[in-house]
Amino acid sequence: MTIIVRPLRPDDRDQWQPLWDGYNLFYERPDLPGEITETGWARFLDPAEPMFAAVAEIDGKIVGLVHYLYHRNTSMIEDVCYLQDLFTTPEARGLGVGRALIEYVYGEAAAAGSRRVYWQTQEWNPARKLYDQVATLSPFRRYVKELA
Repeated sequence: MTIIVRPLRPDDRDQWQPLWDGYNLFYERPDLPGEITETGWARFLDPAEPMFAAVAEIDGKIVGLVHYLYHRNTSMIEDVCYLQDLFTTPEARGLGVGRALIEYVYGEAAAAGSRRVYWQTQEWNPARKLYDQVATLSPFRRYVKELA
């Protein structure tokens, strides 16, 4: 079994969409407005945008996705990379797909001159077992204020 991780392509939409829907269902936001999905999709494919997406394939079938972006940081000169979304199909879990997607982002971020990749997840996410192997858990907490 070979896992191929590559940038998202326009013709991936039919295979990417069910994974995106599964990711949103996992995080209990099944009614994400279509406008958000359409805008994100367009941004992933626009070379002028700082948002990126990659997919993992096994035997030509997309079994995982990762979305990431770069932003400035006040504690270093280089941009940092925020790994925003990571999802694999249930049948692909435990096969190394998540690790391959994370390592892909590490490589892309390093090539872009970034010295840090970070992400956040729910306390109860079973993927934390993998995350504990590929990164260091920070002590920071996340605060959010939704603005009208």
